Amino acid sequence: MGRRKELPLLEKVRISDIGSEGNALARLDNLVVFVPMLVPGDVVDIRVIRKRKNYLEGRAVRFHEYSGLRTEPLCSHFGVCGGCKWQHLPYDGQLEFKERQVYDSLQRIGKVTVKGAGRIIGSPAAYRYRNKLEYSFSTRRWLTVEEVRGGGPIASEGALGFHIPGLFDKVLDIMECHLQPEPSNAIRNFVREYATANMLDYFDLRSQSGFLRNLVVRNNLSGDVMVILVAGRNEKEEIEKLLDRISENFSKVVSLFYIINTKRNDSTADLTPVLYRGHDHIVDEMNGLKFRVGPKSFYQTNSAQAAVLYGVVADFAELTGRETVYDLYTGTGTIACFVASNAARVIGLEYIDEAVEDARINSMMNGIENTVFISGDIRNVLSEDLFMKHGRPDVVITDPPRAGMHEDVVKTIMKAGPERIIYVSCNPATQARDILLMSEMYDVDRVQPVDMFPHTHHVENVVRLVRRSSA
Repeated sequence: MGRRKELPLLEKVRISDIGSEGNALARLDNLVVFVPMLVPGDVVDIRVIRKRKNYLEGRAVRFHEYSGLRTEPLCSHFGVCGGCKWQHLPYDGQLEFKERQVYDSLQRIGKVTVKGAGRIIGSPAAYRYRNKLEYSFSTRRWLTVEEVRGGGPIASEGALGFHIPGLFDKVLDIMECHLQPEPSNAIRNFVREYATANMLDYFDLRSQSGFLRNLVVRNNLSGDVMVILVAGRNEKEEIEKLLDRISENFSKVVSLFYIINTKRNDSTADLTPVLYRGHDHIVDEMNGLKFRVGPKSFYQTNSAQAAVLYGVVADFAELTGRETVYDLYTGTGTIACFVASNAARVIGLEYIDEAVEDARINSMMNGIENTVFISGDIRNVLSEDLFMKHGRPDVVITDPPRAGMHEDVVKTIMKAGPERIIYVSCNPATQARDILLMSEMYDVDRVQPVDMFPHTHHVENVVRLVRRSSA
């Protein structure tokens, strides 16, 4: 067998920009090189690890010069943990790159001549902004460089934290995460200490066996906390002992659930949470509206900034009280509730049954009587029959998953011919693709990026499309 050819070392390469998936990039001889965890202005040696037709992927192996744009990361886990990859960029710089990503996608993919371009709206909090985190237990802890080089005995093989990117079975043991308010860190560390003291076994992601599997912590803006323990075996007595100790030690925990997951994947969407103690939901408030958040609810993870995002949507919709509004991918009905007071009726469509039930409850909690929520595959539900029953849309609001809208959904919207389409997206590339499909009938007249996830490359964008008078 022939020896594998070693890929080249690129010396003293200056990083010039931020590109795909938040990776830094350099341009060399008509090739683009993507490298993670760098900042424009860094000068590094790059070991090429993958060669593609039009680009290279690499990793930095030596620094010659550090960029003046760099700032000191707050988190001790930075560079190893898979999240918050932009902590070494000042927040103003992060916003600049995200804004550029949005408008580049619209122009390059969507062929949009951008009018009404808004400057990106930054998050009021760059840390402690999340209302949900999910931690994983693993028997295979990711060892730090210091531990490996030390050569001494390894204290513990178990970990409770976040997965290492690209390694399904390795988990980084997290001591402090700056993304969620306390008592998130205190709860996680308490559970780890309790598990060690009581010899509770962690989940083995290779053999798909073990007891402790996942820990989910949710909170609202008022400080109420929900904890969900996911176990790989139904050992009720041990589960209840652990949940009792959490309840005794954390007064802010007002809702305790557990889920038994014996499947070969971590998804709990098809499993039933068991309420052990406290309330079956917590309530969050935005702009005077109350929203029920259960153990499986989809809810924007940056509550404070979600209110800003939905305010942009309401502004773009320009409702007068006479319109029929269709809210596609409505989730738990947050946007529908936000705009309902200024519409004649709002029809929310969502493919997850539990989310639709939450949407109906949210509407009732807020005394909103002009909403209708329907579950089903939006590709099938959005139809002429639906329009016959509930009226044709004057305004369509759509907030699809990262993959964007199915082409059939786009065609049905265009056939319905609403005056305005408000498109909310967490993926500027698929948003731009869908806008291109609608460009034969609609023009983009307003764009507003909103940063929901500081220290990551992710960005939300709101676009308003208006029907041309000749269409």
